[in-house]
Amino acid sequence: MRVSDLGDRVREHLLPERVGPVGSRRGEKITSGKFDERQGWDKGMAKRSALRGYLLEEALAWLLRHSGYRLLVDYRQDDAELVGSGGSLRVRGRGAVHQVDVLGEFAFTPAFSLPVRLFLEAKHYSTPCELEVVRNAHGVLHDVNENFMSHAGTRPRRRYQYTYALFSANGFSPSAQQYALAHQISLVDLSGESFTWLRKAIRTTAASLYSVQNAHAVARFPVTWMRKVLREALGTWPAGVPSLPVTTNAEQFEAAASVILDQFVGTLEQHAAAELLLGFPAAPFILPLAAEDQEQFLSYAEQCPDHAVRLRRSGQAATAEWTLSPREDVGAYRLAFKLPEHIEVWISGIEEKERQRILDIKQQFLSSITIYRMNGSGVRAYQLRYEPSELRPSPDGGQ
Repeated sequence: MRVSDLGDRVREHLLPERVGPVGSRRGEKITSGKFDERQGWDKGMAKRSALRGYLLEEALAWLLRHSGYRLLVDYRQDDAELVGSGGSLRVRGRGAVHQVDVLGEFAFTPAFSLPVRLFLEAKHYSTPCELEVVRNAHGVLHDVNENFMSHAGTRPRRRYQYTYALFSANGFSPSAQQYALAHQISLVDLSGESFTWLRKAIRTTAASLYSVQNAHAVARFPVTWMRKVLREALGTWPAGVPSLPVTTNAEQFEAAASVILDQFVGTLEQHAAAELLLGFPAAPFILPLAAEDQEQFLSYAEQCPDHAVRLRRSGQAATAEWTLSPREDVGAYRLAFKLPEHIEVWISGIEEKERQRILDIKQQFLSSITIYRMNGSGVRAYQLRYEPSELRPSPDGGQ
C-alpha cells in the first residue's frame, strides 16, 4: 500500500514519461497525466519493484479472505472516515488525509477494543525493507488514530482502532525491526520457503506487465484498473459495493495485460488449498501461518477448536522456519511460519544456549496462539496451545 502523503519509497521507482507515436502500431497515446475516473490512470509509471508490491498486496488480500478481513474500496462505505479523491481512497487523519491502496476492516471486535481496521502494505524489493517505510507507517497510524473529536450536540459516530501490517518478500532491516517493535507496527516476513511459489508468480507477472507496458509505450501504468480486475476475478471486491467505472483507454495494452492478469489469477487459484492464517500469540507480533491444505486444518480444528500443538524449528538465524502441528496427531495438518529476524538472531547467537533459548521463546511467546476465521457469516476462534512437556528431539533434526 502506497502512502503518498508521507513520501513512500515508491516515488523513488518512477520512470520518465514515455508516450508512443500517435497512430503507430505499437504506440498508444495517453493524453493526460492526471488520474481520470473513467480511464483510471495513476500519476506515475511504476518500475517492476512497485508492480511486484501491488500484486503482492492483492494476493495477500485473497490469501486472507477467510480471516474476517473485508476490503474497504469506496468512501461511501464510511463517508465519515474515508474520502474519495479522483477514484482513489483516502483516510482522514488529524492533520492530513492519507492515500491508501489496501484497507480492510475485521468482522470481529476483540474484547476491550474498538473495531479494528488494518492498513495492509506490501513490499517486494530485492533487499530487506528499510526503516523509512516503517517510519511512514507509524506517521500515518498515529495521525489517523488521533482523528476523533467530540463536541456537545454533535452526532455520535463510530470510532476505529487502526493498525498497520507491513509485509515484505525479503525481510526487514534491523533498524526497521527495532522501530516497528517500539511503535507496534506488525512486520510480516514472507521470505520463507512456504511462500516461494507466491514470490515466483509475482516476479513473473510483474516482469510480463512491465514488458507489455513498454511494448505499447504506455506512459502511466493503470494501477487502479489492475486492482479492480484482480479483486473482481479473485472475489475480494466487497459484496454490494458498485464496481468502479475504470478502463485503460488503451485497448491493445488492456488486452495483453488482461491475459497476464488472468494467468496470475489462475496461478493463485491453483493454490486454492493454501491459505494465510493470522495467528495472535501472547507477543508483540503476529504470526503469518501458511497452511499447506486449509481443509486439513479446518477439519481438525472444527473437531478440536482448543488443542495442544508441537512446535519445530529448522534452519539458523534469518533462514530459520517453524512448523506447527497437533501434538496428538502430527500428520493431521501443518502450519509454517517465521519469527521476527531479531528473535532468530538472538536464538542462534550463542550455540550452546540455542536449545534453551528456543524453549524460552516457545514458553514466553508461543504458549498460546489464537486464530480467527470466518465461518459463513460468523467468526470462529481456534486456540492452539504449546505445553513445555512436549519438547523432545525431532526425528528430522528440527528443534
